[in-house]
Amino acid sequence: MSFARAGSLTTMGKLTYGMNVSVDGYIADVNGGIDWTGPPDDELHQYWNDREREIAVALYGRRLYDLMSAYWPTADQDPAASPITVDFARIWRDMPKVVFSRTLESVDWNSRLERGDIVEVATRLKAETDGLLEVAGATLAAPLVRAGLVDEFQIVVLPTAVGGGTPFFPQLPSHIPLRLIETRTFQGGTVLLRYEAVRD
Repeated sequence: MSFARAGSLTTMGKLTYGMNVSVDGYIADVNGGIDWTGPPDDELHQYWNDREREIAVALYGRRLYDLMSAYWPTADQDPAASPITVDFARIWRDMPKVVFSRTLESVDWNSRLERGDIVEVATRLKAETDGLLEVAGATLAAPLVRAGLVDEFQIVVLPTAVGGGTPFFPQLPSHIPLRLIETRTFQGGTVLLRYEAVRD
């Protein structure tokens, strides 16, 4: 399955990893909760909409896929949904997704099931894809970060400290040199930090 764009002469993907993160570096608290992130304001929601719109293929683990697919496929049918919510629902539903699971029998919403090794599959997808790939979720991202496959990190720092939990970055075998390529401050003190990995 190739994700090369029609008419493209090159097929080299760029893998991104981005999430909302506490100021002390966690994407979920010690109980696995993310309620401290709260609903995003319109400015931050629009940022995520615009980012997702650029993704050629997203990589999901079962837990995050279950969470997202329980709401977003029909969120645009809610009469009370805001235009930004409607837009994101349509983006998410139409976006090609690869779901890594050894227990799911099937997936939907423009998704395909993958049971292979995440590093091997992501390496192949980067070679086959012309455009941006996204890994969604810290657990799925961890082996890709350690393998040096992530090209860009998008860290959206929320003004909350949670004291422990699931870290954005996994334990690493060595340092990852990064170059800051963008900063942006949102309403309420949320800050975007975009870094690209510095390759030798």
